[in-house]
Amino acid sequence: MKESKRKTKAKLPDKIVPLSAFAIAFGFLEAIVVVYLRELYYPGGFSFPMKLIPHKIYIVEIIREFTTIIMLVSAGMLAGKTRMQKFAYFLIAFAVWDIFYYVALKLFLDWPQSLLTWDILFLIPIPWLAPVLAPILCSIGILGYAFLILNLEWKGIGVKLNGREMILTVTGIIVILFTFMYDYLSLIIGGGYADNFSGLMNDEGFLKLTSEYVPDFYNWYLFGAGALLILSAMWSLYFRGKARLEK
Repeated sequence: MKESKRKTKAKLPDKIVPLSAFAIAFGFLEAIVVVYLRELYYPGGFSFPMKLIPHKIYIVEIIREFTTIIMLVSAGMLAGKTRMQKFAYFLIAFAVWDIFYYVALKLFLDWPQSLLTWDILFLIPIPWLAPVLAPILCSIGILGYAFLILNLEWKGIGVKLNGREMILTVTGIIVILFTFMYDYLSLIIGGGYADNFSGLMNDEGFLKLTSEYVPDFYNWYLFGAGALLILSAMWSLYFRGKARLEK
């Protein structure tokens, strides 16, 4: 058993370096694609309100984002052995990719102007909007969660979230995602477009509404509440792991 733990300890850190290298390169590649898109649609620099892009390009962007997640999940699955290791490595790949995406955009375009600059984070199932600081804080927290899991696995403790930790984590994620999607949810529900959700990108009224929309408020309090829920789950997992190590 001790020999097995030593082998695990020797192998786990070795995978972080190539995984991080992959995620950094992927982040730069993603930023390069955005450089091209902004040159085409925002030659004067990206800002809100958003410009309308052809429906075909919008669909291509959704597919690009979907395949990006598949690639990051696949990297985690290849790096890890147990289910929780695979999950943790995916989290590392995702967080490093996200952080270096913004690093690359700063190098290539000198954008964002500040950490409070608004950005379009994701398009699935609707656009997510938030200041750049929000996803970066999420990525830092994701790295912390991933290394907590790997540290326990490294020490020979099989990690499994209990019911309370799972509820805290999932609820925290939902709350944070709600802050990202709040703006578009407000436009859809407030404008009476909920009944035509599948056809929003072809609805002239909705497209005109979004082409004039400029976000000006982000609910940092709700974001903080979601983050605290996830941190509570991490805190619980840490002390459960510590108690098992002391037995």
